Amino acid sequence: MAGASLGGRLYRQIKRHPGLIPMIGFICLGMGSAGLYLLRLALKSPDVCWDRKNNPEPWNRLSPNDQYKFFAVTTDYKNLKKDRPDF
Repeated sequence: MAGASLGGRLYRQIKRHPGLIPMIGFICLGMGSAGLYLLRLALKSPDVCWDRKNNPEPWNRLSPNDQYKFFAVTTDYKNLKKDRPDF
């Protein structure tokens, strides 16, 4: 048992306890999602500067129409009061 690899031990545990398969799947899904989100933050965020020599302040090059947040909130609250009389 001491010489067995981690993959072999995991495979034996899954064979003995098939109820571990969904748990392992959800853990892998969560780790993959977190990794992809960190990659997105590193590549798309204006706060991260990979090239300080040519672009020392990347946040100054953003136009008002650039979307760098995860969700774009485009609700105009001024017109919301006109549409709903209960405000």
